[in-house]
Amino acid sequence: MKLSAPKRTRRADTKPNHPGLKTDDDADPHAVLAALEDEACRAILEATAEESLTATELSEKCDIPTSTMYRKVELLTDAGLVDERIRINTTGKHATEYRKRFEDITVAIVEGGEIDVRITEIETEADAAGAASALGL
Repeated sequence: MKLSAPKRTRRADTKPNHPGLKTDDDADPHAVLAALEDEACRAILEATAEESLTATELSEKCDIPTSTMYRKVELLTDAGLVDERIRINTTGKHATEYRKRFEDITVAIVEGGEIDVRITEIETEADAAGAASALGL
């Protein structure tokens, strides 16, 4: 079976109706499925569902060695499943923190036996502000 990235077009029947969600139709099926198959990656996604955490915090919370944690968050970031942000500390030391960026993932086998992965993303405040600005609001 051949894995390929989905077409860039969005079918009207798959567009989310929820105002805080948007769909990423450009997800790489290989990267997404590899990340979801990994037990440590799933633990990270669960830990970052409600709060942003640094790699050190994730390492402690998920009981995963720090060196492994950096590889796993890179895998998740490359797959588009977590967002990286900079946590600004008053001490002058800044840390990268990670947060799950999707509401759900849909996997389908489409015409030609290709795998289609659609990620319904959680819209961030920055996304909402950018959309409002583009609309002149």
